[in-house]
Amino acid sequence: MSDSFAVSLQYLLPKQALTVLAGKMASARAGWFTTALVRAFISHYDVDMTEAEHADPSAYPSFNAFFTRALQAGARPISAAEWACPVDGSISQFGAIEQDQIFQAKGHHYSTTALLGGDAALAARFTNGHFATLYLSPRDYHRIHMPCAGRLVRMVHVPGDLFSVNPATARGVPGLFARNERVVCIFEGAQGPFVMVLVGATIVGSMATVWHGLVNPPRTGVLRHWDYPEGKIVLQKGEEMGRFQLGSTVVLLFPQGPLHFSSHWESGGAVRLGQAMAERSATTGISS
Repeated sequence: MSDSFAVSLQYLLPKQALTVLAGKMASARAGWFTTALVRAFISHYDVDMTEAEHADPSAYPSFNAFFTRALQAGARPISAAEWACPVDGSISQFGAIEQDQIFQAKGHHYSTTALLGGDAALAARFTNGHFATLYLSPRDYHRIHMPCAGRLVRMVHVPGDLFSVNPATARGVPGLFARNERVVCIFEGAQGPFVMVLVGATIVGSMATVWHGLVNPPRTGVLRHWDYPEGKIVLQKGEEMGRFQLGSTVVLLFPQGPLHFSSHWESGGAVRLGQAMAERSATTGISS
């Protein structure tokens, strides 16, 4: 199937209905059927279960429990770099924000204001800043961790579409990450503000954070936000902050300043949770 046909088909599919149905199936506790589904998924996507806290597929009462599985203690050491990679996945794009424009794929950019649900004042804090877009495939570990220590300031649930977020769709759907449903988490860290955007996608049944639980559903169709008083929620570098029910994408925003991504990073390259992501100094050939 060509990329253009696959993308065109997504405009026609009932993505919301498919996502609701998939969410119900994934949360069902169906005994032997659930175990068979998990085994088939592991085989099809070549999932590495040797790192999982529970390697036996029958240990998971639902598909969601399997998909959001924990790793064994110590499976992902956290780098001493100032910013560590927050997920397992691959690098969609990364680099400088040009004024307010974030590079999505050849021929496609989108604005920080659109990504952040129309909050122009917040977006202005990241003018000429830095971004990283990280894609989590179905075979990846799907918990999301902190790239650095941060105090949670605000969370926003932005309603939107549910296009797939795979590389082919990123090349074919304009403004993909700013039009899909997403959860925007705003933090203050030692180096200033930073944002972690959890982007939904087709068949992503829900997104959750450790402080709130499931953010969606419900899908109310209107923007929702939560503010957090200073000091209420502080997460340390490497600590879990959220998770996806099925695969998706995380977009990170950092303000203008001397942030230099690791020289080991390249678009399309694989990354793992805890690896060195960035430093303030220009010396980026840092070890993981």
